[in-house]
Amino acid sequence: MGETCDLCSRSPVKTTEHHLIPKQYGGVEGPTAMLCSACHRQIHALFTNEELAAFYHSVERLKDHPDMMKYLRWVKKQDPEKKITTRKSNRRKRK
Repeated sequence: MGETCDLCSRSPVKTTEHHLIPKQYGGVEGPTAMLCSACHRQIHALFTNEELAAFYHSVERLKDHPDMMKYLRWVKKQDPEKKITTRKSNRRKRK
């Protein structure tokens, strides 16, 4: 329970395994990242599985997206114990 998130680097947090290439696109045996639940939810709120498979299939590429950069600047300041809510992005809502 004292792990570090591969995306926001907050610690200690409980992490879950995120398939960098979604399972439905062949990522079952592919690379994974250990993410806190807040970052994991944020990724799926910002990106479709198709977008994750096509381009955002590495921690570095996720970190380079402008919306993710803004989120990471904010979340790094949050207490690892704090419950963080996530809303689907307007860009995803239109799809």
